[in-house]
Amino acid sequence: MTVKEITVAFYARTFPRDDWGYDLNEKDFKTFVENIEAEFSPLGIAVRFEQLSDPVMEIRGYGDILNSVRLRAPLCGIGNLCLGHVIGSSSNRDLFEDIKRGLNRVAFAPETIEPDGSDKVVCHNCGCGC
Repeated sequence: MTVKEITVAFYARTFPRDDWGYDLNEKDFKTFVENIEAEFSPLGIAVRFEQLSDPVMEIRGYGDILNSVRLRAPLCGIGNLCLGHVIGSSSNRDLFEDIKRGLNRVAFAPETIEPDGSDKVVCHNCGCGC
């Protein structure tokens, strides 16, 4: 029985810089998704992954990567927050690690996530405006 549903949405990306990019290996990503689903499913949490073609985000650094990944969990009060808003800064710039950290926070401690538009400063410099 699914109690919660969390969606991880990836906005389309362009990499305008010649000296920087971030590749996601499809095979590694597929394995990551399978592991996440296997880990969260017994807990009654369905995790969905979706690729969006619009909007298209310009990625100039890792902070923009965090901004292009959105977490949605309406039952937890999470509308469409960027991953960086949920986790703060990234320790290792490892997207899989950061997504898992964000999912755990949304699933098990959504009350610790600063609401969108709050007055408290939680900026992680991703450009989302939080």
